[in-house]
Formats: sequence, C-alpha cells, structure tokens
Amino acid sequence: METMQKTRDKIFVPIIIVLSVLIPLVVFILLNLPERYDLLGLELGTYPFFHAVLNGTTAILLVIGYVLIKQNKPNLHKNVMITAFCLSSIFLVSYVLSKISNDPVPYGGEGVLRYIYFFILITHIVLSAIIVPLVLFTMYRGLTKEYIKHKKIAKYTFPIWLYVAITGVLVYVFMVPYY
Repeated sequence: METMQKTRDKIFVPIIIVLSVLIPLVVFILLNLPERYDLLGLELGTYPFFHAVLNGTTAILLVIGYVLIKQNKPNLHKNVMITAFCLSSIFLVSYVLSKISNDPVPYGGEGVLRYIYFFILITHIVLSAIIVPLVLFTMYRGLTKEYIKHKKIAKYTFPIWLYVAITGVLVYVFMVPYY
C-alpha cells in the first residue's frame, strides 16, 4: 500500500507543483496582454457577476463542507468539497476568458474606501496564487485517502480558500459601480 502511494506521489506531486507555478504565471501573463480578444462576445458586467456568484457559492460550500466533516459525514464532505473545487475551476477558466476579452476596469472609489478596496484586492490576489497548491494537495491527499496528511494541510487550506472566495465577492461589490 505504501509503495503504491509513493508511486502515485512520484506522478502527481510534480504535476501539482507544475500546475501551482503555471496557473498563476499564465493568469499574470494574460492580465498583461497588450491586446484583448473578445472570445465570447459577452458584455463586461456579465463576467464579474458570474465570478461573484461562483465565489459566493464556493464560500458557502466550503463552510458546509467544514460543518459536514465536523459532523463526521465524510462522504457528504467529499462531495461538497469536490463541488467547491469544480466551481473554483470554472471560475478560473472564466476569469482567464474575461481578462483575455476585456480591458481592466479601474477602481473609482476615493478616501478610506479606496484603501480598504486595495487591501482586500491585494490580499485576494496574493492568496489566490498561494491557494492553488494548497487546494490541489488537499484534494489529492483526501482523494487518495491519506486522511492524516489531508487534515494537516486542510487546516491551512480552508481559511485561506474561504478568504479568497469571500474577498472575490467583496471585490465585485466594490467594483460593481464601475462596470
């Protein structure tokens, strides 16, 4: 059993590491494209609202998943967390499409709200990059039934992922007047 896990780790751990580097790098490159390509023909406001719905739903699912594992309902926990992961993956693809399709929209708020917005935005962006390997390793350890390792990493993954999901909604709330 341990040999099989080591064999799996030799395959999947490097894949997780590569994805953890590539995903933020690709997003950064796409954010800085000199030209936009409207791939889906959607209005600018469509993407941010959709992203807020995905982030809000993910946050709710994360809390439900946490409650379910505390109630010792591992199968329900697993299904809810896989759904949260799928929604986050859909968000990532949609976010990339939106950045390819639309010019960035500047925040127009002033005063103290401007500082709050940028604090939320900057922490959201930084933790969004950090959460990629955490979620991938947490999912991997859970799906391979390495529950001790899963629990160890999940205690860090959960609050960061929840923060990223909630601040994703907050960024939308701050930006909605400017779309």
